[in-house]
Amino acid sequence: MRESTLSQYVRTMIPHSYLMAVDEGVLLAVEVSPGAKQTAISGINEWRSALQVRVAAPPEKGRANMELRRYLSERLSLQPSDVRIIKGARSRHKTIFVRISPDEFKRRMQVK
Repeated sequence: MRESTLSQYVRTMIPHSYLMAVDEGVLLAVEVSPGAKQTAISGINEWRSALQVRVAAPPEKGRANMELRRYLSERLSLQPSDVRIIKGARSRHKTIFVRISPDEFKRRMQVK
């Protein structure tokens, strides 16, 4: 799925099950596929309730994690320090804390 159609696809999610509001931000369930040609959001895994992200970095020495944090912070117009991997640093399935309100997250990701 191309990134341009992601917001259209995400609108059908009831509710945004990969997104959970917490104090001072949101938690994202993310499924990462390292070693891609370019870093991009590829869709939603409905079964796992996770945002799917292809990452253009190998899964070695934390490079894929750094690229994931860089991409999300850039996409959301945040500082990299506002995006933290809190679970799954050595796994494809991660929980990520983002210091942003749920409404602002949806607005910046162009999700309705």
